[in-house]
Amino acid sequence: MPLRKPYSVLVVIYNANNEFLLIRRTDDINFWQSVTGGIDEGELPIDTAYRELLEETGIDAKQQDLVITDLEKTHQYEIRPCWRHRYIENAITNTEYVFSICVPNQTQIKLDPNEHTAYKWLPQQAAAALAWSNSNKEEILAISCS
Repeated sequence: MPLRKPYSVLVVIYNANNEFLLIRRTDDINFWQSVTGGIDEGELPIDTAYRELLEETGIDAKQQDLVITDLEKTHQYEIRPCWRHRYIENAITNTEYVFSICVPNQTQIKLDPNEHTAYKWLPQQAAAALAWSNSNKEEILAISCS
């Protein structure tokens, strides 16, 4: 597998019940997050968002005529030292492009067991409290579910 460049997406998923989806990583049982993933060479961030949503949750937004919204925001954060081996040489800081999507209530989730072991739909405040990264917490709280 080629080494990643330090660019990724964050896709915050919520439904009409004002519940937010968090998924737990396989490599850290305390790491709950929204959908995230690295941007492949030549891929636009929005295309990464659609691809990662499908890969990590089984939600095929395009097939279901659901729109991922580009929140036109980025975050920069330090890459966890235990993950730096996955990145190109000397990558210490990652740039994260932020997206969101509102899905129908009762949307079925199909996790990739190689990446995630569990999921939860939670009220906004509880989801923000459980999310591991500060940028994820911030973006969950920024969504207006009206």
